[in-house]
Amino acid sequence: MSEDRRLDVLRAIVEDYVATREPVGSRALVERHSLGVSPATIRNDMAALEESGYIVQPHTSAGRVPTDKGYRLFVDRLATVKPLSAPERRAIETFMEDAVDLDDVVDRSVRLIAQLTHQVAVVQYPSLRRTALRHVELVPVGAQHLLVVIITDHGRVEQRTLELATPLDLEVVARLRTRLNVAAAGRRLAELGTALRDLADDFPPAEGALVHAVVGVVEDTLARESEERVVLAGTANLVRGGGPEFARHVSPVLEALEEQVVLLRLLTEMAEDEATVSVRIGRETQHEGLVETSFVTTGYGGDEGGAGTAVARIGSVGPLRMDYPGTIATVRAVARYLSRILAG
Repeated sequence: MSEDRRLDVLRAIVEDYVATREPVGSRALVERHSLGVSPATIRNDMAALEESGYIVQPHTSAGRVPTDKGYRLFVDRLATVKPLSAPERRAIETFMEDAVDLDDVVDRSVRLIAQLTHQVAVVQYPSLRRTALRHVELVPVGAQHLLVVIITDHGRVEQRTLELATPLDLEVVARLRTRLNVAAAGRRLAELGTALRDLADDFPPAEGALVHAVVGVVEDTLARESEERVVLAGTANLVRGGGPEFARHVSPVLEALEEQVVLLRLLTEMAEDEATVSVRIGRETQHEGLVETSFVTTGYGGDEGGAGTAVARIGSVGPLRMDYPGTIATVRAVARYLSRILAG
């Protein structure tokens, strides 16, 4: 029972510190929480939690604040994810349902998470390597110019223009368009190599130059590293809502967030976590500029972001002193709506 009570004390300390931004003392715990024990017992429990590294006394304050280890235990064992209210769910659905294309969906998602969490929102664009091909369109735009449009099953659109040495034969273009989509539509983009290269065998040598040119531009588009993109919103929330104790950490956090490679590394690593919603706390981010932050992400796309099926990740970055249950619920809810829209 003593261990359970100490976990209750830790939960109360985390919740109070998040709510008040002030170190939490034993008297405040007695007044705000029905822990069923005396103040002396609570002080003993706090001493045990401090000795175990879950809380710490900042400076000369009489109160205690959670450590990274304390937040981790809170997230793993103590936090109860609070469901969104019906009005919150309707607001998300209404805001998302009017999106017109993938760019608009991503923009709305990142702004929505920033507004709901009052933190920094992060949305990773669907990777071309993790999505399937829906359609390839070939559009003649001149006697010797061909527009190649690649559309994925999640609405991502990439366009390239080919300049050819000889005039286009519209019948050959139409036949190539048909054969290309029969061979490639519905396949994962990472698996298209053989199917695309075999296309040349279906055309006479005189038409081979066009086939090889189109296949080459499709393969080149899919291989580009620039496909990996992250969109941010709400960076000003760190300044407005982080509190005085976080103010001195804002600059290194913003510098870290500006480095797309840092965010992409974190998102890739978090995609390997078994949990549906992944949380990295403080030094778990393995980046010096983010040691005073926590990162909450989940996958989207596929089976509504289910394990192993997500095409990208969405999340929120905020101070260690964040509302973990609320942030997890918001990120998870927006990811579900995003997945449904892309699947529709």
